[in-house]
Amino acid sequence: MRQFLIFTQKEFYHILRDRWTTMLLLVLPIAMILLFGFGITTEIKNTRFAVYDMSHDQATRGIVNKLETSEYFTLEGYLDQPEQIEGIFKRGKIGMLVIFGERFYENQLHTGDAQIQLITDGTDPNTASTLTNYATNLIREYQQENGTLGRLPIQVVPQVKLLYNPTMKSAYNIVPGVIGMVLMLVCAMMTSVSLAREKEMGTMEVILVSPMPPLLIVLSKVVPYFTISMINLFNVLLLAVFVLEVPIVGNLFLLIFVSLLFIFVALALGILISTLVETQLVALLASVMGLLMPVVMLSGLMFPIENMPIVLQYVAQIIPAKWYIEAMRDVMIKGLGISAIVKEILVLTLMAVVLITISLKKFKIRLE
Repeated sequence: MRQFLIFTQKEFYHILRDRWTTMLLLVLPIAMILLFGFGITTEIKNTRFAVYDMSHDQATRGIVNKLETSEYFTLEGYLDQPEQIEGIFKRGKIGMLVIFGERFYENQLHTGDAQIQLITDGTDPNTASTLTNYATNLIREYQQENGTLGRLPIQVVPQVKLLYNPTMKSAYNIVPGVIGMVLMLVCAMMTSVSLAREKEMGTMEVILVSPMPPLLIVLSKVVPYFTISMINLFNVLLLAVFVLEVPIVGNLFLLIFVSLLFIFVALALGILISTLVETQLVALLASVMGLLMPVVMLSGLMFPIENMPIVLQYVAQIIPAKWYIEAMRDVMIKGLGISAIVKEILVLTLMAVVLITISLKKFKIRLE
């Protein structure tokens, strides 16, 4: 144990004596959370929608058909009870709900006035705004196509309601994704570069002559980055809450648990990369191209996965950050419990076990 502590202390010293490495690990995440939190916006082109129709008349059927036949929407189905509304959003089945009031067609006949409520998931404000704009424009087209009914003009006035993010702050969508990107950057990239540096400088052989088993050598290398990742996690959460004003609605301990699980996955990926390369430069390039870019492009951080080509949608399923970001948004923004993110936890756990097993096995082979 004393030898393990000495190796761990040595790695901390190595990090802290290089001011650029220290700045990269501690200052860059803060800059990223501020820049990405304020600056990134996203958009969406289409989504699934559901209908709660209390009238079931020709006017409501005409509007639903108008939405369904457009390129922007796909009808998921009808709801029977208002109690189903919250549940269908929590399960992520739809992106928008259309609610028609009672006697919709009759109100058009007698008053020329009818109202429709559009409910969207506000955790992604750009997507929510785009969806409601598309739906409103399609409803206006329906109004123009059916401009008069008797002597009274048809007045269809959508009422928009945004769940989880009524103020439409883009930070609600961006912050969970940036947290995943920061953790991947610190854990995977810096761990792979650190281990590759030992091999490139020839110091790995010196370490191997010690009585330390390979497992403890690996742990002594990753413990500092695990510690720094935890510091970064708390830093970005504090910035999210007090600077970007993004609330943590769900359970904080559940959020930290999911983050720890994702950190283990990222560390295992970093170790695996280090076993496959020989130099720091190659480790850095492999981390950027193989980890950081997929996190940015395929995890749902910047672009909705459902809008991607089907091939990329399948590729996105093997990106750990994709599952982490979904879990973070469900817990942090929507306030859901562990039952809502069981799938994400199981996938990340499986990834962690598989990657750690492969990484340690490959590392041992390389050390022989």
